[in-house]
Amino acid sequence: MASKFLRAVVLGPPGSGKGTVCQRIAESFGLQHLSSGHFLRENIRAKSEVGVLAKQYLERGLLVPDHVITSVMMMELEKKQSQHWLLDGFPRTLVQAEALDRLCELDLVINLNIPFETLKDRLSARWIHPASGRVYNMEFNPPHVHGIDDITGEPLIQREDDKPDAVAARLRKYKDAAKPVIELYKSRGVLHSFSGTETNKIWPYVYTLVSSKIRPVSSKEAD
Repeated sequence: MASKFLRAVVLGPPGSGKGTVCQRIAESFGLQHLSSGHFLRENIRAKSEVGVLAKQYLERGLLVPDHVITSVMMMELEKKQSQHWLLDGFPRTLVQAEALDRLCELDLVINLNIPFETLKDRLSARWIHPASGRVYNMEFNPPHVHGIDDITGEPLIQREDDKPDAVAARLRKYKDAAKPVIELYKSRGVLHSFSGTETNKIWPYVYTLVSSKIRPVSSKEAD
């Protein structure tokens, strides 16, 4: 199952800056950024079998079950066997990690360890454009016009589970599910954890680590 193509994962709770870190890695090192959220939205738009199923869970503010997200991701990964890739949002549970094991061996797992208070503040200030998944933060990445998506002009929403009352429960749920995944990759010696409150301060360390595994496509570090 060893591959000459880099197989990497970024783990982190909601609000950890995981999407931003993945985007920067993908741009700096030419990796395919494979986001479970993106593939779910594509399936929902296409009204595929798993898309219809996933939509029912998401509309009720529930996590998409393991078997649904796993089947979506396995289909995508099968198509990308001859590319370097980086997973974002998968695996979130031990069941998902075991399914991924059957397909490939990971070279690198980056875990973003962000303080609870920072996550709570970021999530409570987060608004999204549902159709594209674009995320805005009212404090450090607000839209040009309040409540409106910059690109489409469509209204932004605050997810039910980003509302302050729901955030603490959501973070606890993530932590409980992620703990055995983190332990698994730690025991294999592929886990690297980065702690901090600002993505821009964590990023140079992540860049240095990934550089030790694959050559950057652009010589400059992202700001």
